[in-house]
Amino acid sequence: MRADLDIIQEWIPAGSRVLDLGCGDGELLAWLRDHKQVSGYGLEIDPENIARCVEKGVNVIEQDLDKGLGNFTSDSFDVVVMTQALQAVHYPDRILEEMLRVGRQCIITFPNFGHWRCRWYLASKGRMPVSEFLPYTWYNTPNIHFCTFEDFEALCHQLQVKVMDRLAVDREHRHGWASRAWPNLLGEIGIYRVSSPRAQDHRIAV
Repeated sequence: MRADLDIIQEWIPAGSRVLDLGCGDGELLAWLRDHKQVSGYGLEIDPENIARCVEKGVNVIEQDLDKGLGNFTSDSFDVVVMTQALQAVHYPDRILEEMLRVGRQCIITFPNFGHWRCRWYLASKGRMPVSEFLPYTWYNTPNIHFCTFEDFEALCHQLQVKVMDRLAVDREHRHGWASRAWPNLLGEIGIYRVSSPRAQDHRIAV
């Protein structure tokens, strides 16, 4: 399983109900089903990924995340997951609110545009960063809302969202004392577990 998904699964309790937004080929949900008896759904828009989900026996719904999660009732999932998609939706604040409406807890990952390599690229070249981790140029990138850890945590504060756990990892999904001390400078990817105020009294155990 992908390194980031292996980290995420540790925060998902056995037997829980999970919604995976932008679930890709269903790798996470299939693993959770087989190893943690987790049930749930994946939302995906790419036809090839949907076909792979079906092959894995993963429950998948074709859905554009920018259209919201109105087809799900409040508190219908224990955990809502969204990996590497927050920066690609049109309204990240709205999707975060929707995630916290339908799920008691949310796990979100995104690239950190405040990482030192991004800062150095902008300062030295005067152009938007292009790298192995951010391989697109400014005019063809699917990432339309780059943010930093500080930006995301400011949004959480604005929406009264509680940050329960945070990992700042590199592109190999390793983390150490340096990234814990200076996450916004040294973390390339943020992995967050958050909950809304109304969920505080009903927190699921991990």
